[in-house]
Amino acid sequence: MLMRLSHDLGLYFYDIVVARFDLWAAFGVVAQLVFGARFLVQWIASEKAERSVVPVGFWFLSIAGGLMTLVYGFARRDIVIILGQVLSIFIYVRNLMLIAKEAKSRRAQAAIEGMEG
Repeated sequence: MLMRLSHDLGLYFYDIVVARFDLWAAFGVVAQLVFGARFLVQWIASEKAERSVVPVGFWFLSIAGGLMTLVYGFARRDIVIILGQVLSIFIYVRNLMLIAKEAKSRRAQAAIEGMEG
């Protein structure tokens, strides 16, 4: 039984890693690497700050990886990937909009304080 399971697992991994691997699969792997890199960026920023932070780069990598994964989903005609990424990309863009709004508000407040002082 274990021999059969081992053989079947070997065939399964051969199928997904070798037999079905094409340019789109390579693109999908790169998309996942870009998407996953955001966690490395977030971890490094948090370690430097010695607290949990989410840097702007996290959101840009999220958008890049999300768009790449969305393209992959369309190429593979996978509705699960397509729906998941469309919603996620909207959230990532919205976070950048909120960050920009906060930065603009801080600049305006600093300008007001500069004129008063």
